[in-house]
Amino acid sequence: MYRVLLADDEADVREGLLAEIDWEACGFSVVGTAENGLEALELADRLQPDVVLTDIRMPFVDGLELVKRLQTELPLARTVILTGYDEFDYARQAVSLSVDEYLLKPFTAASLTELLLGLKEKMDLERAEREDAHKLREHYRLSQPQLQGQFLSSLLYRQYDEGLIRSRAGHYGLNLAGGGCSVSIIRLDSPEGESAGTVEKPGEMPTSSGSLSRSSDMELKLFAILNVAEEIWASREDRLAFLHQDSIVLMDFGVGEAGWRERCQATLEHLARSVGFYLRMEIMIGTGLPKDSLSGIKEAYEEALLALDYRIVPGMDRLIFLQDLERRNSAPLRFDELREQALSRCLKVGTMEELSDLLASIFGEIGEGHTYSSIQLYLMEVLTSVCRTAQSAGVELEQLLGSDASPYAELARQNGLSEAKRWLKELCVALTGHIAGTRQHAYKDLVEEALRFTRSRLHDPDLSIATLCSHLHISAGYFCGLFKREVKLTFLQYVMQLRMELAQELLRTTELKAFEIAERIGFSEPNYFSFCFKKHMGATPKEYRSKWKEAETGAQP
Repeated sequence: MYRVLLADDEADVREGLLAEIDWEACGFSVVGTAENGLEALELADRLQPDVVLTDIRMPFVDGLELVKRLQTELPLARTVILTGYDEFDYARQAVSLSVDEYLLKPFTAASLTELLLGLKEKMDLERAEREDAHKLREHYRLSQPQLQGQFLSSLLYRQYDEGLIRSRAGHYGLNLAGGGCSVSIIRLDSPEGESAGTVEKPGEMPTSSGSLSRSSDMELKLFAILNVAEEIWASREDRLAFLHQDSIVLMDFGVGEAGWRERCQATLEHLARSVGFYLRMEIMIGTGLPKDSLSGIKEAYEEALLALDYRIVPGMDRLIFLQDLERRNSAPLRFDELREQALSRCLKVGTMEELSDLLASIFGEIGEGHTYSSIQLYLMEVLTSVCRTAQSAGVELEQLLGSDASPYAELARQNGLSEAKRWLKELCVALTGHIAGTRQHAYKDLVEEALRFTRSRLHDPDLSIATLCSHLHISAGYFCGLFKREVKLTFLQYVMQLRMELAQELLRTTELKAFEIAERIGFSEPNYFSFCFKKHMGATPKEYRSKWKEAETGAQP
């Protein structure tokens, strides 16, 4: 089922579309409706629809502007214009924006159904072409640049002088433009929970749409991802994409240009979404620090590998920039003698609260500024302290674990940082007979700074995730997941909640007009402020103020 978002300012049109069209029979599911362009943008950001059907004339943001914004913010979405305006200018603008379909009102349910069926056929065909294993194998055989791939791979583990790199690159027909470079690595995430019966054997052709993601043929999967990467990433002359071992390496030689970071991140996010949409596979992308010379390619590759190691840290996005994870004055992880003594004392005679606080403090040392290897060593030192305490108390940890495996082997079997910490906590609880409590959040300071900045800029109509992330020097994808996990709201929901609370206070305590209040709380369009206020409070600003004054008057003796 493809997901559809409907946008039309006329309620009867929206209701008619929902009632008269058999969406499921057409292969679609309506996931949301919007009565203006701004609401449609907010819903599109949250719901990620595959298709957006919109009218041209709508309040706040019209249909053409909506389509233009979606092409940047949701490039995979198909757009369909439904309008009663058949003037040439509107049609010309819609064509220039590459609108997928254009249907004039009034239209029949049959005509829209026919349009939807045709659109679904196109979308099915596009997805099937990308998953056609026969074409992928043939493309792989014909297009594999063997010599170029060997040369590029050699740059990842050998240090070469820039002059020699350029000379050899020219020999292999490669134009490494620019003076600097960056390296990113794409790694395929292994799907969890697949039954053995659904996994195809290596060398077998997928037998149905979507079975490529279930195939155990890793080479075929990597080549399918490379095919997408070449279309999206390597479409620029200053970028390269190639296979290397069990991953795909992306090189960018345009790091010296203005806006490189934003452009690089946007392209990588587009690539990750496309792999998920067309191939139904999840990938991780790690990016090292940008280098000002080609001789830094080896170092940039090692940094990209290091960035992928941070995938075990909770809250990490699938796109990881090492630059985002560097933390100033980050002390190395060290389980010192004082901490070991404190843990041993708690395990023997401590209360549940004391043990919980200590474990939270120990695990709270692990943050986004630490490497995978340093986290492994740190957890092994903690486990060693637990083993020593158990031995001094005459307790066999193997009995507590209920297996013959050593505690170190059990720790090594845990999948990621979260499971390792959980296992260690359960081991400590079993040893002391108490339940572990809450632990300290490693990201508290970052979220608190984000909340402070947001409250201080609430009056700014240009306040956005982009401006906040620029202030915090982190990527938007990384921040959105972290903010939602800590605050339990999306950033847009949180900003709207604050603005509505401030609007209520100003309506109660001042005589400011609605448009003045809108300006004070960051709305550039007074009408949109009134629309949002009524949607959240169930009354217009004027009605709210009148009801409050009536209540105040009635409460006076």
